[in-house]
Amino acid sequence: MAPTDVQHTLGSYRRATVVGVGVIGISWTGLFLARGLEVTVNDPRPEAEHEVRTGLDQLLPALADLGLPTGGLTDRLRFEADLATAVAEADVVQENGPERLELKQELWALIEQAAPAHALLATSTSGIPASDIARSLRQPERLVVGHPFNPPHLVPLVEIVPGEQTSAETVERARAFYAALGKRPQVLRREVPGFVANRLQSALFRECVHLVAEGVVTEAELDDIVTSSIGLRWAVAGPFRTFHLGGGPGGLPHFIAHLGKGMEARWRDLGNPTFDEPTVTLLTEQARQDFGDRTVADLAAERDQAQIALMRALDGLPG
Repeated sequence: MAPTDVQHTLGSYRRATVVGVGVIGISWTGLFLARGLEVTVNDPRPEAEHEVRTGLDQLLPALADLGLPTGGLTDRLRFEADLATAVAEADVVQENGPERLELKQELWALIEQAAPAHALLATSTSGIPASDIARSLRQPERLVVGHPFNPPHLVPLVEIVPGEQTSAETVERARAFYAALGKRPQVLRREVPGFVANRLQSALFRECVHLVAEGVVTEAELDDIVTSSIGLRWAVAGPFRTFHLGGGPGGLPHFIAHLGKGMEARWRDLGNPTFDEPTVTLLTEQARQDFGDRTVADLAAERDQAQIALMRALDGLPG
């Protein structure tokens, strides 16, 4: 998106309201502020303001490394505990409440009633379809899923998932808004539980848990295997392009013809673990051994620095 287009689009969204400020909400808040928006935070918890301000301080290095302005970041930040008041002047509402359908329906019924008619309404839900949430709305065409990949201030993907009644105009407005923020929005062609990125993540993690629970590898060994192989590979070329290349001159059809049967056999042999007590105990103990002497904040900062370095390297590659 050209700089003039970015400025024009963000000029239509000067005031954002972030509803719910856990990890995702704080990250959205930091990105919105760094992009010049005025941000109102709504969260009924008494400790919310402290958590947001602490979290924003932790985001500053990553935001600065991304080339975003961070001076006076919180000058345009305010807190409002009353939801109706918080959204009354919003140009965009980004909701990040708990993953409970009934609660989201209640929140959005209130938001729709109090927010301006022009406001873009987006939920960060990680798996609840917009169609289900929108059943509480008088104008369900206004609501769309804007699902980021954690953390949203850093990872480019936003899955835009329209509900059955979401209008094409709402989808396009959401796509333009997230693109202007520097994200890489991807509009899904239809609703599916968990959307796409989380389904892929869940499928891989299921086998990760199985392999560790069966004693094939430890958590640390598995992490090293992923970051030393498919993690690197998929950062440059996704699974389909990777296997297209794996087929040589014949591309994906050749790959499937020669290796597809073996892959099908492995599909049948994949594990189906559960988070029963022995498995959780094993995973928890190994996580404690691997990460116990380091804080989550330290690990996150290390991850952010590495992620930014990788993104810069990928940006330098031809498309």
